Amino acid sequence: MARVKGAIMTRKRRKKTLKLAKGYWGAKSRHFKMAKQAVMKSGNYAFIGRKQRKRDFRRLWISRISAACKANGTNYSTFMNGLKKAGIVLNRKMLSEIAISDPAAFTSLVEQAKNA
Repeated sequence: MARVKGAIMTRKRRKKTLKLAKGYWGAKSRHFKMAKQAVMKSGNYAFIGRKQRKRDFRRLWISRISAACKANGTNYSTFMNGLKKAGIVLNRKMLSEIAISDPAAFTSLVEQAKNA
C-alpha cells in the first residue's frame, strides 16, 4: 500500500490560518508561523472582548441612569433601591433608554422611587 503524505491537509490548514490572518501587518499575514501566533492571540482577544463588551455596556447604562437621576435630584443607588422597594422591575438597559428618549417618564419613575 502506498504511503500517504499530509501535503493536501497541511496546505489546507495553512491556507485557512493565512486567510484568517489576512490584513495583518507585515509578515504576520504572509508567513505561516507568525500568522499562526497572531491568529491565536487575536482569538484570545476576541474571546476576552466578548466578555468585556457586556461589562462596558452595563457601565454605560449605569452612568446614563446616574446622570438622569442627578438631573432629578437623587442619586443612582437611592433610585435603584427605591425602584426595588416600589416593585418596579426594569433592567438597566431599559432604564437608560427611558432616561434618554422619554425624560418625563423617567421623572415619574424617580418620583415613585422616592415615595417607596
